[in-house]
Amino acid sequence: MISLNRSSFLNNTRISGSGSYSISRVQRKGPVSVRVVALGSNGRAGEGNAAVLAEKNKLKEMREESESPSSSSTLIDDVDSKPTVAGGVQDVYGEDSATEDQFVTPWSVSVASGYSLLRDPHHNKGLAFTIRERDAHFLRGLLPPTVASQDLQVKKMMHNIRQYQVPLQKYMAMMDLQERNQRLFYKLLIDNVEELLPIVYTPTVGEACQKYGSIFMRPQGLFISLKEKGKILEVLRNWPEKNIQVIVVTDGERILGLGDLGCQGMGIPVGKLSLYTALGGIRPSACLPITIDVGTNNEKLLNDEFYIGLKQRRATGQEYAELLDEFMMAVKQNYGEKVLIQFEDFANHNAFDLLAKYGTTHLVFNDDIQGTASVVLAGLVAGQKLVGGTLADHRFLFLGAGEAGTGIAELIALEMSKQTKAPLEETRKKIWLVDSKGLIVSSRKESLQQFKKPWAHEHEPIKELVDAVKAIRPTVLIGTSGAGRTFTKEVVEAMASINEKPIILALSNPTSQSECTAEEAYTWSQGRAIFASGSPFPPVEYDGKVFVPGQANNAYIFPGLGLGLIMSGAIRVHDDMLLAASEALAAQVSQENFDRGLIYPPFTNIRKISAHIAANVAAKAYELGLATRLPQPKDLVKYAESCMYSPAYRNYR
Repeated sequence: MISLNRSSFLNNTRISGSGSYSISRVQRKGPVSVRVVALGSNGRAGEGNAAVLAEKNKLKEMREESESPSSSSTLIDDVDSKPTVAGGVQDVYGEDSATEDQFVTPWSVSVASGYSLLRDPHHNKGLAFTIRERDAHFLRGLLPPTVASQDLQVKKMMHNIRQYQVPLQKYMAMMDLQERNQRLFYKLLIDNVEELLPIVYTPTVGEACQKYGSIFMRPQGLFISLKEKGKILEVLRNWPEKNIQVIVVTDGERILGLGDLGCQGMGIPVGKLSLYTALGGIRPSACLPITIDVGTNNEKLLNDEFYIGLKQRRATGQEYAELLDEFMMAVKQNYGEKVLIQFEDFANHNAFDLLAKYGTTHLVFNDDIQGTASVVLAGLVAGQKLVGGTLADHRFLFLGAGEAGTGIAELIALEMSKQTKAPLEETRKKIWLVDSKGLIVSSRKESLQQFKKPWAHEHEPIKELVDAVKAIRPTVLIGTSGAGRTFTKEVVEAMASINEKPIILALSNPTSQSECTAEEAYTWSQGRAIFASGSPFPPVEYDGKVFVPGQANNAYIFPGLGLGLIMSGAIRVHDDMLLAASEALAAQVSQENFDRGLIYPPFTNIRKISAHIAANVAAKAYELGLATRLPQPKDLVKYAESCMYSPAYRNYR
């Protein structure tokens, strides 16, 4: 059903007045006549509200005209017609009397009271409606008599979710709650973030995307396909919320480590924006998930009858570029220059080009390149307190030279350059990358993609990772390959033989694609490794000691970064803002965390962490002259906290 809210109906019919409206329609082959009746707060006509009624004699004339043999039009439905549906329901809209090939108009009126209120996720409180609110908003009898607090609802929902054994079932339960009661969803997520983060995001969201066509129930964002080319601005205007501050957009070509999932990649923008709200405090109404559907090269999806996207091969080249360009221009035209556009899970060949092309004209951010880099850098900065020295004292070896690998490498090089005042070209020489063809070296430079060339150093070619470890002798090993179990026992043992405390980061998502497990890293290094992963792993007991693996999750960075950009009114994202975010996150790691071998703080304090990151990012925006919200607040941390969305229920009059 299409719902007309009161304001849009009034605008279209030029009717002023208070109350809600009931619409009856006379359907004819000729012009359509609409009867509009103003209803009182109790739902009955009249009683103190202005009424706009079509005159009875006018309707009578129309009926007489339609019944006349000379009339060229036939009355299909009449407001006074006999009941046509079993049970005596009057068919005032002609939907039952019309044949299948006749058009009917799906009229509906949205009313923020009674039954409709209970089905509005933005305002529904379920059993938390007070007795007074139930009387005022016609909810008597629509709810059981018990009045429950929001905290009790949270307790009940967590009890219910824990009954499910399959993570995807928990994911679907959370998504269903989000569609029924938005504030309860975010309250639940904020209060139980460590338990629910793996459900609403990685690793469970990966499985949800794989099965998105089967579990799809209702749209949670905008789908913009090649069919909308030339109409993207119109599509954006179809979204009901107008004050958008953050857009997360994907084309579904490289979803986590799962490859091309096409239109079903929508689960990623939806999940990311849930975290923008829960962890960073961005209002839900200011968030817009978007999937750009240019087709898919996934044969399984192309042959799947339940696939919800375009069943064609991916568009490339000029056709792809023109669609993305129209999209970027339409976003700026519709929402202004200060809307943050986060690119998510684009394939390497598009991700770097889009960031380079629009980084100077739009407020854009690529979480796979920049967000991952920032969170990893924070872990490395914090890790210096465990291993000693500075970043410049280390040698880095990456398995994986795509968006994440090269993005992390570049930010590490920038931070070393900042600390040592050495040229960027010099600090890059401490960083080595291995791709599918082996160690990236100068002799391969001609055949390398542009974004890999800065990392081609002088060295003899090496094919295997374990041989590269023995030759380069890195102190830090970072996996961004998307290939599971590639940090083998030989690789980890080689790292442990070179370093007293080897830093091993297995960052690929989801869990099945992680380069090694926490247990493998601690066991093969005899408990000496400093380990963190992209997806969560449970604590590991080795030699009588319990090790708690850290999680280098981008969720530490992007919510706070987004909040900092929004609250400062930033118009561009600068590399120094990413460094500022990393430094703020590293500063939140306490001595107690270090004593447990952690290089990241616990997620239980994530809103406090996000506030400090936002403050640091905003301060850098003001320093660089990229902030437009003036004057600068005196206490940016307190200001960030004051800007955060609260999921607590509101009281209704």
